[in-house]
Amino acid sequence: MLVTISGLFSADEVREARTLLEAAEWQDGRATAGHIAARVKANQQLPLDHPIAKRLGDRILDKLSRTPLFIAAALPLRILPPRFNRYEGGGTYGNHVDNAIFSIPGTALRLRTDVSTTLFFSDPDEYDGGELIVEDSYGDQRVKLPAGDAIVYPGSSLHRVTPVTRGVRYASFFWTQSLVRSDEKRRILFDLDCAIQQLTADHPGHGSIDDFTGTYHNLLRLWSET
Repeated sequence: MLVTISGLFSADEVREARTLLEAAEWQDGRATAGHIAARVKANQQLPLDHPIAKRLGDRILDKLSRTPLFIAAALPLRILPPRFNRYEGGGTYGNHVDNAIFSIPGTALRLRTDVSTTLFFSDPDEYDGGELIVEDSYGDQRVKLPAGDAIVYPGSSLHRVTPVTRGVRYASFFWTQSLVRSDEKRRILFDLDCAIQQLTADHPGHGSIDDFTGTYHNLLRLWSET
């Protein structure tokens, strides 16, 4: 399931973030890649302990906590602190599947990467290439969103970033451990949630709303892991 979140960051917030990212000190992105992914990774990344990464990452997490669409799609249990990357001059990231488990910095906790998210900080007309291509059951999904928009997709997906041949592509990326491990079950819950919201908007007070809401929560109770 791929879900687009429009306007997670406003235009003013994007400009502020870009000012910080453009002034930051970047490192070779292969420093944080596994030994297999490092063979196909050619980009730059902010060090994990960089103060700008912490500042912008906290802002992203605050935004997500107040974004119903993200909560409905990801059903988050834990979110890894957001990371930041930069592509230019042919930078690319070939086909790969993200690591299944990450340690959460500064804690003894580990996180299972059920859900991946990419938040764009460059507009599509600022660079050529740089499409995020996610392979799913419906074929290749090509993603190149306006700055401030985010895409949510299964962490188990095979995906890649095409070479950036002009300009610079800035983005944040991070993973979520969901309350519901299965993408298929998350899709069912998301579709049911959307249907309940639409029914509530179209027919407020309809007697079926409580029944469908009860079914949603009973399925969530049945399928969730905490």
